[in-house]
Amino acid sequence: MAAALPESYISGSPNCKEYLMSTPVRNPGRPRLPAWLRVSLSGARPRNEVRQLLRSLNLHTVCEGANCPNLCACWKQKAATFMVLGDTCTRNCRFCAVNHGAPLPVDAEEPAHVAEAVKRLGLRFVVITCVTRDDLPDGGAAHIAATIRAVREQDSAVGIEVLPSDFGGDLTAVDTVMGAGPNVFNHNLETVARLTPEIRSHATYERSLAVLAHASQRGSVLGIKTKSGLMLGLGETADELRQALADLRGAGVQILTLGQYLPPSTDHWPLDRYVPPEEFDEWGRVAREEFGFAAVVSGPLVRSSYLAEQAAEQAG
Repeated sequence: MAAALPESYISGSPNCKEYLMSTPVRNPGRPRLPAWLRVSLSGARPRNEVRQLLRSLNLHTVCEGANCPNLCACWKQKAATFMVLGDTCTRNCRFCAVNHGAPLPVDAEEPAHVAEAVKRLGLRFVVITCVTRDDLPDGGAAHIAATIRAVREQDSAVGIEVLPSDFGGDLTAVDTVMGAGPNVFNHNLETVARLTPEIRSHATYERSLAVLAHASQRGSVLGIKTKSGLMLGLGETADELRQALADLRGAGVQILTLGQYLPPSTDHWPLDRYVPPEEFDEWGRVAREEFGFAAVVSGPLVRSSYLAEQAAEQAG
């Protein structure tokens, strides 16, 4: 049974109006991690084997690039989310740990290397994400599509989720990626409308929803599921989060992830609060039962690709 939200988080409660109208008090740094966010660092040997494989193929993972808290657990199981188009993003979002600046030229061998890594790791399901490449005419869409096709040619049975940028709103680029036949098209909304201009670099709330709506429309014809994710603990209110859920469902999104925001450094957007597991449970219930998402993965340590295969299967 999912625990109920605290009284100040329930619409219509005596404290709700005061809570929603108050300005969040943000911590200058990150306070001590609560017990539910502490993870085991076991599995050094499998992690090293995966790291060495990736280095030998000159590949990058969002696991390392974004300081994912699930790195140890996933790499121990020889699972990884590949980050293509290099390791340097042309944007500088205030929540993200990935390198930003002027990227190197795209490695033409990267799609083949990803396919080889998938083969050597024996993966049944692979997530392919990317840095944002506003310097490229198509935002890197053709390269992402080539990576999907390379994996498919290696093993047609491998499930593929792709997590690209918004391509600057270029829906032709979205079509290019979807035309390669991923099982899931994922693009993260990241946060609520009010916080988007402050937190996301050169991205807009409306553009992300337009990309997702287009992907959902195309996906209904091609048999591709649409997915998105939100971070909690940035200073959003309950009403704002509900509106984001409604907007995502309105865009046709079927799979949702909800996870805790953890500032990569004191230079990033400050943490507003740690959201306890019972609130994540309740928001998961709300997303499923009240908004109709087919699959929801909600928890403090959840990231975009966490339990991706299971979520895709649950969505049908």
